Amino acid sequence: MDEFRQLIEQHGFAILPAALPTEAVDALAASTEPLLENRPGGLYGGVRDLFNLLPAVKTLACSAAVRSWVEPILGPNCFAVRGLLFDKDSSSNWKVPYHQDLTIAVRRRLPAPQFGPWSIKAGVPHVQPPVDVLERMLAVRIHLDDCGPENGPLRVLPGSHRFGVLSAAEVGNWRSRVQEVSCHVSHGGLLVMRPLLLHASSPASRVSHRRVIHLEYAAALLPENLEWHEALS
Repeated sequence: MDEFRQLIEQHGFAILPAALPTEAVDALAASTEPLLENRPGGLYGGVRDLFNLLPAVKTLACSAAVRSWVEPILGPNCFAVRGLLFDKDSSSNWKVPYHQDLTIAVRRRLPAPQFGPWSIKAGVPHVQPPVDVLERMLAVRIHLDDCGPENGPLRVLPGSHRFGVLSAAEVGNWRSRVQEVSCHVSHGGLLVMRPLLLHASSPASRVSHRRVIHLEYAAALLPENLEWHEALS
């Protein structure tokens, strides 16, 4: 666990192979099929609002199997705030340039001087919070399929999470001087990462399922009377 904490602190991510039982992962993968057929929630390549659409994911987000890797970083009072489902297949073989995850989902839009810009995604208000909120968050990506070099894996720039919100010029500087890491994760494995870590994804060269359940956790309530859209503990 000390090594895990050190990886998250210094590099901003850690890969945990075979962290979940095969049977549980296969059952979860099967439950996602109806959602991926219809793609509700307005997210190209995936599905938003997963806690409401798939109760099994809500259970998983609160389980000891997942929280045991979140609590050492965020503390025992942390809670899950968002669930997303991504897939790369023949109908949605997408790519994403290097970026940081800068928005959160909230219950309602309220006057909050330090928050913005605002947007609506799948009917839910989203906003960019102050950097200290993002620094107290953690994402857990649960791989329902093997993800190797041909499956469009996540690529990351280690250490980039420690420098706040980066400008386009700063992102370019990181890309030019830091060796990227391609995150190959097996079926049932976890990729745990800080939202501020620079990450990207290329299209898959061998198109098959690359299903990932993306869970986000926070360590504290929001200021300015704002509320997380979800808060599962």
